[in-house]
Amino acid sequence: MFQTFADSASPAQGPPRLKALRKAMAAVNVDGFLVPRADAHQGEYVAPSDARLEWLTGFTGSAGFACVLSDIASVFIDGRYRVQVRDQVADVFTPVHSPEVQLADWLGERLTTGAKVGFDPWLHTAKEIDGLRKDLAPKGIQIVATANLVDDIWDDRPAPPMAAFTAYPDDLAGKSHADKRAGIATELTKAGVASAVLTLPDSIAWLLNIRGTDVERNPVPQAFAVIHASGQVELFARKGKADGIALHLGADVTIHDESTFLGALATLKGPVQIDPKSAPQIVADTLEQAGIKVAQGDDPCLLPKAIKTDAEIAGARAAHLRDGAAMVNFLAWLDCEAPKGRLTEIDVVTALEGFRRATNALLDISFETISGAGEHGAVVHYRVTESTNRPVREGELLLVDSGGQYIDGTTDITRTLAIGAPTHEQRACFTRVLQGMIAISRARFPVGVTGAHLDSLARYPLWLAGMDYDHGTGHGVGAYLSVHEGPQGISRRAAPIPLERGMILSNEPGYYREGAFGIRIENLITVVDAPALKGADDRAMLAFDTLTHVPIDRQLIDAQLLTADERAWLNDYHAATLALIGPRVDGDALAWLDKACAPL
Repeated sequence: MFQTFADSASPAQGPPRLKALRKAMAAVNVDGFLVPRADAHQGEYVAPSDARLEWLTGFTGSAGFACVLSDIASVFIDGRYRVQVRDQVADVFTPVHSPEVQLADWLGERLTTGAKVGFDPWLHTAKEIDGLRKDLAPKGIQIVATANLVDDIWDDRPAPPMAAFTAYPDDLAGKSHADKRAGIATELTKAGVASAVLTLPDSIAWLLNIRGTDVERNPVPQAFAVIHASGQVELFARKGKADGIALHLGADVTIHDESTFLGALATLKGPVQIDPKSAPQIVADTLEQAGIKVAQGDDPCLLPKAIKTDAEIAGARAAHLRDGAAMVNFLAWLDCEAPKGRLTEIDVVTALEGFRRATNALLDISFETISGAGEHGAVVHYRVTESTNRPVREGELLLVDSGGQYIDGTTDITRTLAIGAPTHEQRACFTRVLQGMIAISRARFPVGVTGAHLDSLARYPLWLAGMDYDHGTGHGVGAYLSVHEGPQGISRRAAPIPLERGMILSNEPGYYREGAFGIRIENLITVVDAPALKGADDRAMLAFDTLTHVPIDRQLIDAQLLTADERAWLNDYHAATLALIGPRVDGDALAWLDKACAPL
């Protein structure tokens, strides 16, 4: 649970694997090769067989890519991973900060006219490759499709996942797959397209009410699909994986072997819609070479998947109450055990998963638990391993970001905890983060507002002190699906998607002091109709309702920094937490909860 794939590159392994890749590059006459984190489905998490970036470089982050040239190899990462990448990759790989440094500019400075950079057309989106080609054409550099050169040198590459798909109950989904298919078909007809190609596993899972175990922590099926304007669907999966759901799918969903996918695309009648942001380049190439008219558009499942049904919202509330009780049992245990000075980061992870499993409802954790003590808390997506494991010490902050996958919902929660008495600086920083979280929680906004419009609310208290954080404030969350789900988000770089009733998002501002501590407070929230206000305009307004109910560490709150409204919100939140979670715990945990929820 704590280790990543066993054959990921260690610093000692990096150079020979890099040497082998460069030899493979020379054999196909390319001057560079791109190695992405992504698989053919562009998922944030990948199966061991698709962990090429980790195998080559040792980097385990959920986003990034490597670019290997004959004389330099770099790993491009965003702000979340700048500390982590330095700790994980060998010296032969140079970290590059993205998006500040763009790949095309980086290549243009290092390659000359006539150079060729290879890529696997299954692993890069049509939008990405189109953009690279346009940016590199003036420099005389070509981007050329090749076989996957990492696969060619990865002798012990694991086999792809072969577990069977399962049906997801209609009563939890809130809508049958026949109704979903009909709704998408109507939209395709309105758009004037004959069919749409689906390559995202969570879109296919949502559309067909199915789930899978192909990717760790995310209950999604690795598959491709084509939905026609008639509402009929062709599903392409590895042989045998979908046999057990044939009755559930019915006559209007045809199951094919995955190996026939490209051949089937070449026989479609146009126009065929693809999402260039997620469809592999090979999909666009196959359609173009077959002379089929392509219509570019968003994956038609993204928005309806994001807008949860009443049944999905009810499931999310039930899952969060269950998970909240597990969290309270854990926090009460931690409050008792941490002062003894014997806990390590791994002990914390093990205990928390144990409390979740004690619910007898946990199907999986929703991502690898982040348990960062002291300076490790400043690594935004820190993953403890046996080699990085450290004690949880008195006087430090402990950041714990975790979640569960339950049949009725997906949870994601972060709490930052003081081990012993916190410093004035720790309390001040924590309180500013808390103020940002409260600001999002209390937000009222007109219909049509996007997450990008709201992001600054969470940052403003930090900005006043000259502080900020290098990640988004919130991401979408699935319904027993991916813990990170689009298209909605709360971020300066969020897609221009208006927030709508029924969407679930995270609310997680933070602050990170490299080498010292990290702070993040995270609840999940859902978009609801805003309560009426006396004297307000006749204007449709939305608001957020908080799904997560777990106490926030009172030791870390400087109450003098809070406004009266912020203090009232926090007291109301804790009162609701006690009322909702109290009946679900007992003994020492209940006594701890009662104390933790006392008003400021």
